[in-house]
Amino acid sequence: MSELIELDFLDLAIAIGLMAIAIGLSIWQKIGLELNLAFATVRTILQLLVLGYILDFVLALNNLWAVLAILAVMLTLAAVVAKNRITQKMPRILPLVWGSMFLSTAFTLIYATFLIIQPDRWFQPQYVIPLAGVVLGNAMNAAAIAGERFVSTINASHTEIETHLSLGATPQQAIKQYKKDSIRAGLIPTINQMMIIGMVTIPGFMSGLIISGVDYDKQPFQVAAEAASYQILLMFMVALSNLLTTIVLTKALSHQFFNKEAQLIG
Repeated sequence: MSELIELDFLDLAIAIGLMAIAIGLSIWQKIGLELNLAFATVRTILQLLVLGYILDFVLALNNLWAVLAILAVMLTLAAVVAKNRITQKMPRILPLVWGSMFLSTAFTLIYATFLIIQPDRWFQPQYVIPLAGVVLGNAMNAAAIAGERFVSTINASHTEIETHLSLGATPQQAIKQYKKDSIRAGLIPTINQMMIIGMVTIPGFMSGLIISGVDYDKQPFQVAAEAASYQILLMFMVALSNLLTTIVLTKALSHQFFNKEAQLIG
């Protein structure tokens, strides 16, 4: 197998042409996304360059506190983004999103690390950081979709909820269906991805392992099999983490709509 083809600065400069075409199309069609696309392009370049240097440092350091610091920053940024996508402003929503993502991600990472991967050191950054990054990214989207759906539906259904309450339903019974619908909405992208993965799409994690330049001549079929194994693990982690995130988040958000007396009744 030929060696990995490395991309230099000229190649990346030419790659920016893809975004230039996208911006040109936006101008041509008068879509109005030119500034957003340009800003996203700059942020992508800067963030990934910074991430590369940080990961080089953390991987070389191989220190528990450095790994925990990286994970804390990743979690906080993901929680802020998810919170900002919930258009209806509510008190204490950021801690609720942060807590739901923390619990779900921590559980899935602990399960995968201690029971499946079992590295020499449980916080080995080579495994923990990439897995956490993918899980958090998906949990962020699930939290944003489920949270937005849940909050907007309840705000639009005051009359229906009050009717249920007047007929003797508890607060949790009155909004039970809204919670279910929101959780399902948050899981739709994950389930769709699992349905077509390997048939329509080759996921990024698996593509990275294949492109990384491992010698196929010395390890026939082993690279693809190993990549598939890790992708299977990752998809199962994402599915569980997203489900836990949406369940915990909608449960926590539900208490924001009722006073303490109603919560005790529910």
